[in-house]
Amino acid sequence: MAGHGRRFQRLRQIQRLDPDRDYHEIYRTTALYEFPVDVRIGLLLAFWRTFAVPSIAELLAGTGQTTNRTARRADDTGILMYELIDHGLDHPRGRTATRRLNQIHRRFAIGNDDYRYVLGTFVFVGSRWIEAHGWRPLCCHERQAIFNFYAELGRRMNIADIPPTWTGYEAWFDRFEAARFARTDAARELMAATKGLLADLPRPLVPLGSRLVDALVDPSLRAATGLATPSWPVRAGLDTALRIRALMLRHVLPPRRDSSLAGGLRPRTYPDGYDLATVGGVEPGRPHP
Repeated sequence: MAGHGRRFQRLRQIQRLDPDRDYHEIYRTTALYEFPVDVRIGLLLAFWRTFAVPSIAELLAGTGQTTNRTARRADDTGILMYELIDHGLDHPRGRTATRRLNQIHRRFAIGNDDYRYVLGTFVFVGSRWIEAHGWRPLCCHERQAIFNFYAELGRRMNIADIPPTWTGYEAWFDRFEAARFARTDAARELMAATKGLLADLPRPLVPLGSRLVDALVDPSLRAATGLATPSWPVRAGLDTALRIRALMLRHVLPPRRDSSLAGGLRPRTYPDGYDLATVGGVEPGRPHP
């Protein structure tokens, strides 16, 4: 565990907690203190990954929200997820965010397997990113806490048959992708519309522009969304930048003193703030999707 002298203090605190009881406290610490940038990247990668499932892609493209209101759609998702992460499922703001998620989705005919898959992207996509590129791997308490947090969210969204363990859910998730990923016009349209969302991530990770998106995603997602295979210099540049960043965080930089949300959420498309109870609604003057 060689690293900055205080870098592992929070990990030791996490390991003293119970991931079945304290899952929100653990996940909040992981997401807002230990890996705030990685979690943001993971949420974006999870969003993109859903495009490779034709039934989900067709729904997203059909509403027009992702293609015509891209920035607002991204902000709505970010607001709801970070309200849950910051406040927890039992906090009044967490309950409002969960209720809003249910209100937004109930007007669409979405199959349970698609719901289970989207929920699984929040569990596994970001976690795999951290395992590959974070300054340290997740510990078992963190993985269990992440699983418990999203499994409970799934139950509150009436998602059935969520596998009861991380291992079981991950196996189901991988089987689902192997069986369902396919290239569609909707997937290509969605990815083309949302590639620019990467510009909102920290500057050191976007020196290569839109080509970086091609390198961030794996071959199966590139094939489904029509992205080009990145050149070797782009892949090498990204890998080098991520390795240097991880080493700097682990060995040089001190841990965060404040939550990454200490100043509150500041979504660009809500310059005057937002009402959590109406986030995700149709903008004035725009037709219902």
